[in-house]
Amino acid sequence: MNIGVEKIDMHEGVMIKVLLDSGATEMFMDRQTAARHGFKLQKLERPLVIKNVDGTNNSGGAITHQVECNVFYKGHMERMRIDICDLGKTEVILGMPWLVVHNPEINWETGEVKMTRCPPLCGGGSQKKEKVKRVATEEEEKIVCWTIDDKEDWGREKEIEEDHRKIEEMVPRRFLKWKKVFGKVESERMPKRKIWDHAIDLKKTFKPQKGRIYPLSKNKREEVQNFVED
Repeated sequence: MNIGVEKIDMHEGVMIKVLLDSGATEMFMDRQTAARHGFKLQKLERPLVIKNVDGTNNSGGAITHQVECNVFYKGHMERMRIDICDLGKTEVILGMPWLVVHNPEINWETGEVKMTRCPPLCGGGSQKKEKVKRVATEEEEKIVCWTIDDKEDWGREKEIEEDHRKIEEMVPRRFLKWKKVFGKVESERMPKRKIWDHAIDLKKTFKPQKGRIYPLSKNKREEVQNFVED
């Protein structure tokens, strides 16, 4: 299966051969493929340990970088973040999280893949053909968010559990469905990326300008400090 992959920073597209693998737990791009096509690597906050199918550690070590790109396939388009590791002769692997989200129609005899059952959160032409507009279910939205961004919380499960326990003790029960708003762990990272997010590319001639800092009186500074502490 060949897909078009667009480099977001340069708006250049390349054709890449993809392997659909229900045994893979994420989306992966081969390190040499990323270098050969000039993809811009983004460093992860924490390395992710990756193991091969036989349980051995990947020859390239832990995953330390990923790429963000636009993926195109027969009218289907989505923004995707793909982890970088050593895949040998394979260029890109789309694993089980991607398959669960999109649930593609696969003809195993001909190898044809059709993107006809994507959630409405995806961009592409196949959804427009439906006579009845379908709204994404809560479960589909959770899957998409987990696929894109939940790896940031790997290794912090106990910390998050303890944080939520404290919230349940302090916050009135009627507000607990929004407990993530009160969470300490959630407040320490950027909002989750969504498939509809788009980069705002600045011109090379752009120069940041310093904005004016408005001074506060002593009384106002004390009020602000008291508000922050509360």
